[in-house]
Amino acid sequence: MFSKVLVANRGEIAVRVMRTLRNLGIRSVAVYSEADANAPHVLAADEAYCIGGASARDSYLNISAVIDAARTSGAQAVHPGYGFLAENSGFVRACDDAGIVFLGPTVEAMAALGDKSTARGHANAAGVPTVPGVEASDDPAAIEKAARTLPLPILLKAASGGGGKGMRLVDDWAQLSDAIDAARREGQSAFGDSRLIVESYIRPVRHVEVQIIGDGQGRAVALGERECSLQRRHQKIIEETPSVAVDDAIRKAMWADACRLAERVDYRGAVAVEFLLSPDG
Repeated sequence: MFSKVLVANRGEIAVRVMRTLRNLGIRSVAVYSEADANAPHVLAADEAYCIGGASARDSYLNISAVIDAARTSGAQAVHPGYGFLAENSGFVRACDDAGIVFLGPTVEAMAALGDKSTARGHANAAGVPTVPGVEASDDPAAIEKAARTLPLPILLKAASGGGGKGMRLVDDWAQLSDAIDAARREGQSAFGDSRLIVESYIRPVRHVEVQIIGDGQGRAVALGERECSLQRRHQKIIEETPSVAVDDAIRKAMWADACRLAERVDYRGAVAVEFLLSPDG
């Protein structure tokens, strides 16, 4: 068991993690920007370190500053919460290099599932059903050629994307070229990666996620599913569990598929595996 953990986040996310650490008898370390000196997560921690200016880029996204704070405080582990550096494989590698435990997946597992194209490949290899689509490319001409192998409507997705960014719906071939350019720009701006994958756009459809946790040694268990269909601009507004659209047979299949994907990459920690559920089940 660790005696001290640095929480590389802010706000309610960090406060919740610190509350759990306290319940476990573990000291918590906060990091904060110059603008957050009196923020709730700073006051909730046992000790706190300023890591930079007001912008997230200068503070919460500054890998070297977070690592320096962990070293200075003597924290043996870092909990990333979610957002910021939680899905940054470079941060995981920096923790490894510094001899600090990253409380989450390994670099290898993060690389395997954090990229949509690579994740599709692992899902297909594991026998997990995926939406019909084509692999990632950074060449607009190749993306357009690949897209035209699928029937309309199609969805362009940033390969490194999330949160609805870098996504464009195309239901008319006349829109395709402009949509590719826009999705590539947004992907490059938000994630530093302009590669796109192309998938069939399924409608009507429900968005159902299965939460799993893995032990990093090829075993995973499902913790239940969430109904996430109520969205605006591809971002979830309300999540409800259990999903009212899932019967026992579908639930069992979804849970098994989610675990199989996580087990394939020896996933360590918690992750949500997202499914699209069509009306015919």
